[in-house]
Amino acid sequence: MTALTLTNVNKSFGNVHVLKDINIEIEDGEFVVFVGPSGCGKSTLLRVIAGLEDASSGEICIGDDVVNMIPPSKRGLAMVFQSYALYPHLNVRKNMSLALKQEKQPKDVIDARVAEASRMLNLDDYLDRFPSELSGGQRQRVAIGRAIVRQPRLFLFDEPLSNLDAALRMNTRIEIAELHSQLGATMIYVTHDQTEAMTLADKIVVLRDGRVEQVGSPMELYNNPANQFVAGFLGSPAMNFLPASLLQDGDARTMGVRPEDLFVTEDGVLEAHVSHVEKLGGDTNVIARVGDRQITARLFGQHDVADGQPIRFGFDPDNAYYFDKDGARVL
Repeated sequence: MTALTLTNVNKSFGNVHVLKDINIEIEDGEFVVFVGPSGCGKSTLLRVIAGLEDASSGEICIGDDVVNMIPPSKRGLAMVFQSYALYPHLNVRKNMSLALKQEKQPKDVIDARVAEASRMLNLDDYLDRFPSELSGGQRQRVAIGRAIVRQPRLFLFDEPLSNLDAALRMNTRIEIAELHSQLGATMIYVTHDQTEAMTLADKIVVLRDGRVEQVGSPMELYNNPANQFVAGFLGSPAMNFLPASLLQDGDARTMGVRPEDLFVTEDGVLEAHVSHVEKLGGDTNVIARVGDRQITARLFGQHDVADGQPIRFGFDPDNAYYFDKDGARVL
């Protein structure tokens, strides 16, 4: 069953065309991540789905219902914001139950749903605390719990981890993945962090300048990017781009090689000079210059490489990607 269908959705603010002919289908139970650089339109798209912004044109269907003219409160959605948006004068229990009370749900239903959400999110010990007494990670779990109790048709997450430090981001990311597995709910998640996209998503929608660049599973997009933008956006460290003439003649203007596909060898085709070394313990990232281009090699294990030394890299040509002058993939 299709949970959400967007057909030729456009959004303009005055003369600024923010969303351009968006066509997406999301199946029931999928975890879909909208990813792209700042200003690409991903948060605006989420707000249009939620009804917080009106689409300038196009159709939004939730299940079988066209919802363009339906207000946000009637769309059956729950949204988790970057800022948590908790009421400071209410404790955790009351923050989580407020929407149900406003819907005039019976007390036993409210208590049961809050208890179940609290159990899922390990919040039982914090139900009587106020937001000011919680850590950032705990506040975000309360915001997620407030969404869970509503039992929505769709969960919408707008960069929910951006206010957390690195360790909390990873832990909360795992909790959201486990929550999706438990609930089996349809979730749409906005982020600019491609690591979050790769680790959470069943399906990734890559956006740039208000357009959909590519849609697919994380590994589909990683292994078969449609163009140079997608190839460079997904992957950490990012793909290296060099003139294709280093390896071949033909239609391709640019060659892409992922850092993990480079290796050090005396007869390597890429002659470089090391400019910086990142020793990460399990991996070593070697940043070097090939002519006027900077590249990164991700070497497994620990390597004794010094700044400034000459070095040669090789790679399997079958692992290279090629792009034309417009950035489109050349197969």
